[in-house]
Amino acid sequence: MKLLIVAATEVEIEPFIQHKEKADILITGVGIPATVYHLTQKLMSEKYDLAIQAGIAGSFSERLNLGEVVAINQDTFGDIGIEEKENFQTLFETGFINKNNFPFADGWLVNEHSILQSISLPLLKSITINKISDSQFQTKIMSEKFGADVESMEGAAFHYVCLQQKTKFLQLRGISNYVGERDKSKWKMKPAIEKLNNELIKIVDNL
Repeated sequence: MKLLIVAATEVEIEPFIQHKEKADILITGVGIPATVYHLTQKLMSEKYDLAIQAGIAGSFSERLNLGEVVAINQDTFGDIGIEEKENFQTLFETGFINKNNFPFADGWLVNEHSILQSISLPLLKSITINKISDSQFQTKIMSEKFGADVESMEGAAFHYVCLQQKTKFLQLRGISNYVGERDKSKWKMKPAIEKLNNELIKIVDNL
């Protein structure tokens, strides 16, 4: 199997790299634009049986434990839209984009590949945003609008490109913090990265 591992930063998958797995590695850089550009370039130049994105994420709910690892079965761009008088509307809601135009399904970028059923991780909804913030207003709007469990800065871009390129994919996230918590002494990045890579190595070893 030809495998591509995708991460925004090298530190998020450093344990996997040290494990010397047989896989190509793509470090895109942080954020939506970098992910879209570098992943598109990679998938247009080479064909892969599976692409796995691995990285940390924030949780909207304390029902998820810090350090827990989850898989994302649907993602979307959470802050592309129009905000007026503390009311946020997505481009789907404004009518600028049809919510079922490919690769979207009811406004979501959905992973329907059977690999999700073969891993023993919670399958959750995520949104992808351009701006990490401690704003309680932003947290409230994003949480209520989408009913998402977690947020990242690259996930929807990864789903979008893989769906467009018809590449089988899997997004894994280690929960490093709760959304809106900017006191980084309360973040658990090291345990999140360690457990994320343990799951990543296990999944790759079982392919």
